Amino acid sequence: MRVGIELNGVLRNTLGKIEQTYQKFMIDRTEGIEEDNDFEYKITQPVNTLDLKNHFTFRDEEELYTFLYEEFPMEIFGHSQSTEYSSFNDLNEIYRGLRDYDDFIIVSDEIGKSKPASLFFLSKFGCEFEKVVFYSNSTINSMWDEIDVLLTANPALLLNHPYNKTLIKYNTDYNQEIKSDFEINTIKELEEVLKELKIC
Repeated sequence: MRVGIELNGVLRNTLGKIEQTYQKFMIDRTEGIEEDNDFEYKITQPVNTLDLKNHFTFRDEEELYTFLYEEFPMEIFGHSQSTEYSSFNDLNEIYRGLRDYDDFIIVSDEIGKSKPASLFFLSKFGCEFEKVVFYSNSTINSMWDEIDVLLTANPALLLNHPYNKTLIKYNTDYNQEIKSDFEINTIKELEEVLKELKIC
């Protein structure tokens, strides 16, 4: 069985780091600076969806892209916290126990400089996986070709996926309304779900 583990939302608290970085560099740094009286950098709370435009004000799409992938990719994607205190210890333990029977792959929706920043993140936390697959909107089909099972928190992937792929939902604030046949709250629970899938 080929098991894909999504980086954002499952292993990395990317959304939390985006909020922290935005506060520090877009709000705190620009306070007291009068540039445009009609525009204000602000965060709309709670930050509970992946649609960044609903929570963070930017002048346009280009400024959002620049913020994420040109100005602060290492701060956001490289220096995020893991979603759980022991995410990678638990994941590596599962990997070591099942690697003779299953292939494990990190998958992540990345572009530009977020790719090397993500590799830094994985090395920093000691991820032992042998394969990492980056994909974008235009290459997502190749990601699906690599896996049979996907552990994800992303609502878009949970709702839209090939019929012959199995999804495991990692529960977060922003996917509570989505139902899935398999759900986990912690990485430790993944091993039991994988064993259940083999019995099914």
